Amino acid sequence: MENKSMIGHIAALITIVIWGTTFISTKILLVDFQPVEILFIRFIMGFLALFLVCPRRLRGTNLKQEFTLAGAGLCGICLYYLLENIALTYTLAQNVGVIISVAPFFTAILSRVFIRHEEKLRVNFFIGFVVAMAGICLISFNGAEMALNPIGDLMAVLAAFVWAVYSILTKKIAEFGYSTILTTRRIFFYGLLFMLPTLFFFDFRFVPERFSHPVYLMNMIYLGLGASALCFVTWNFAVKMLGAVKTSVYIYMVPVITVITSALILGERITWLSGGGTLLTLVGLFISEKKFREKRIPA
Repeated sequence: MENKSMIGHIAALITIVIWGTTFISTKILLVDFQPVEILFIRFIMGFLALFLVCPRRLRGTNLKQEFTLAGAGLCGICLYYLLENIALTYTLAQNVGVIISVAPFFTAILSRVFIRHEEKLRVNFFIGFVVAMAGICLISFNGAEMALNPIGDLMAVLAAFVWAVYSILTKKIAEFGYSTILTTRRIFFYGLLFMLPTLFFFDFRFVPERFSHPVYLMNMIYLGLGASALCFVTWNFAVKMLGAVKTSVYIYMVPVITVITSALILGERITWLSGGGTLLTLVGLFISEKKFREKRIPA
């Protein structure tokens, strides 16, 4: 059991490290691509990659299971990214980064309501949440003034909530007993299906000539194969091994990875505020995880 738990933590960490670096690829692609174009193309690539890795079909599902898979596709693939992109058009990126990081809190609340056998929340979780959020705020508002925008900030809150719903649904999907790759591919299918109508509203254009640019091609491959195909499988696997709450607290690390990769790849300076925020965030993550380890110790 300890080995499975360790593998789950490694899977979650790998996922977050990759997701924390995707901002670089997205920033490069946004020069010539619309956000919805990046989103749709990367998940098409992810779907095809998962099909090549495991070409057999997901069989034996009932109607209730299909509805759960469709709900996960709607929440985790379609709504979350659309709400996040819409939020970014109305409010500051710093606001979105902080607000999205409350997803573990929503996940914890929903898990207590809908997943009865999830481990009981203890005070450590809430202390860790407050410490991590303080660190994330220091990172996100480092050198910037906070400016509230009701519409954009509300969209970011909805995005965080939708991701929490996705985490709960993936935990339920894990209990079906099917292959993680097959269920993730089915989730991608439903997500892309729900995304199709939105393409007409967000100026989607498919221009293959843009991929003749090696930088665009390589960054799209990174997003499609790494951040989508690989990471959604490893994330869903981590949820299966650790549970929705324990996996979700790794979201706290996304701003930390962003700070580190900004310094290493873009040459951005790490200030005292961002360094202190990084430390606080890691401490908050440790406190949140510590409660789970203590729970395993028999009385």
